[in-house]
Formats: sequence, structure tokens, C-alpha cells
Amino acid sequence: MIERVKVEKEVINEDKDGEVKNETEGEEKKPVTRRTRQATLGSTTEGEFRIGGGNWHASSQNAGGDPTLAALEREHEEATKVKNIEKIYMGCWEVEAWYYSPYPEDYATEEKLFVCEFCLKYCKRKDNYLRHKKECSWRAPPGNEIYREGTDTCNLCVYEIDGKDHRVYCQNLCLLAKLFLDHKNLYYDVDPFNFYVITETDENGAHIVGYFSKEKQSAEDYNLACILTFPQFQKCGYGKFIISLSYELSKREGKPGSPEKPLSDLGKISYRSYWTHILLTLLDKQKPEDNLQIKGLSEMTGIKSEDIISTLQSLNMIKVWKGQHVVYIRQDIISHYKKQE
Repeated sequence: MIERVKVEKEVINEDKDGEVKNETEGEEKKPVTRRTRQATLGSTTEGEFRIGGGNWHASSQNAGGDPTLAALEREHEEATKVKNIEKIYMGCWEVEAWYYSPYPEDYATEEKLFVCEFCLKYCKRKDNYLRHKKECSWRAPPGNEIYREGTDTCNLCVYEIDGKDHRVYCQNLCLLAKLFLDHKNLYYDVDPFNFYVITETDENGAHIVGYFSKEKQSAEDYNLACILTFPQFQKCGYGKFIISLSYELSKREGKPGSPEKPLSDLGKISYRSYWTHILLTLLDKQKPEDNLQIKGLSEMTGIKSEDIISTLQSLNMIKVWKGQHVVYIRQDIISHYKKQE
């Protein structure tokens, strides 16, 4: 369940045991109006939404026949099967967690965590969270802003963050994301990754809506390691935007990319939908005499050849001629797809 709530000035009386260092009190802040919010989340009561499911994730690798490793994986799976934190309070949203996340022991058994939407520090007590809100100077993620679009009052922005330069922020981001991702192994080893944080930015600051991570050096040319749109911002088109952004970065780097494998079932659906849209839109603009090659499509789109081949095979738009894959443009399929958009 996702509930939009208002931060009150009054603090609650809680046990002071285990008080966390550097947590401070804050002031009241009115809920921010989100320009991209849609009613498709399924309103139940005023200010309350219910959703189900989660984002795609990479499935964990098998144990490779090692019985000891297999036993350890089973033990870990059993220990993390039940979620440990019920809800998080972040910004003006109260969101129900979906999965286990390895927060420090002092926090891992709390029913609710309070998370600063700007610096991502977490508190287990509301009064500490409110104090922190008042003193926190952050109004945007660290790193470099690499993209912005929108109006004077609200913008969609993207920040590129080096995991090595901003280790604590990225670790906190991973812990937060794990609450909504079933399988995810990246918690503290963030140095080899860049993180791309997507925000809705207004006069109050840059409000995080999702992110993806990417290895700085990938032998397999992976252009995306982990992706998440936070539940309160899902069904607003951010997932497709994030996938598109990962490929734009691949094109700027001058080499095609692909998401980290293996994909979950939902991940396969999301990427197949994106690949289909990009390829059919491109093919619709081509002339018969253009003599399209798989390599050319890969260079134009940033999509790796094997992903292009598998997508076109699913559309029955590729043939093998003299041992080579040849694009077979079927206008009937393109026309049918355009009508469905």
C-alpha cells in the first residue's frame, strides 16, 4: 500500500534506546504536487493507492554444481525470504516494502524506516527524521546533472553518480532499492558502478523517482545492471525512459549495449517491448533499397546484434540467407503495430 501523508510538526514519544548518530529534527513540509502522477495506480480511498508486483530483476546465478555453495545459497534464500521492514516513509509518501533488505541490525527489525528523499539517510525514529529534514542541506543527488527537460515549475532530471566518489549515498540507494527488488546482490560494493538517478525537480528540490546502475567496465558490454522505479512513481512511463536512457549512453560511447543477463520474466517483457518499438519505428522509415543489415541496425539503435536478432525472430521478420541473417521487412506487421500504439 502507498499512502500520501503529511509531515506534522509534532514529534512522537519513542524509546530513546538505540538513538542514531547525526539524526536531527526537521520542519513541516507540504506535500509536493507531482505533474506525472496518474490515477492508474487504482485509487481505493482518498490519498491511498494499492499496487502489486515489482520491477524486473536479474535472477541469481546457479551454484555451478558446488554442493557447499548451493547449501549456502539455500540458507541465504531462506533467511531473506520474509521481508524485515514493513514500510518506509520518504518525502510525502508512505510506501509498503516488498522484499528483504540487509539494513544494519539496529534498523533491520523496525516496522517502519524514515528515509530522507534527498541524501537517502535513514532513521528509525520520527523525531530524529524530522530533525534531520530541518538540517539537511541536500536538495538534489550528488554527482553531475546530465539531462533536464520540462517546465519552469517542474523538470525531469538525471544525475550521474560515481559509486566510488559517493559511496555512502550509493550504498543507501542500494539498500533502499532492495526493499522493492527480489534478487539484488549489489549492496556495499558500489565502487565499480555508475548510478543514474532520475528525479522530478521543482522549487522544493529534486525528488528521486527511480534509478539504474551500470558497470564502469563490462566485458559483456552490459549497459544496465539494475533498474528500479519506486512504487509511487510506477505506471508513469519512467521504466521505458530509463531503458531508453541506457541505450542513449551506449550510443554516445560508440558501442552497442545490453542489460545484464539473465533477465527475469518481467524484464524480458519490458525489454522485448522496448526493442520491438525501436526496431519497428526505425524499419517503418526505411526504403526497400536501403539494404538494412543487422550491424547497421545495431549501430543506429545501440542495441546489441543478438537482441535485435531475437526480437526480429519473434516478429518473423528475419531470414537466414547464405549463412547470414537478413532483415525481412513485413509492412503488415509494422502497420498492425502502429494501429495498436
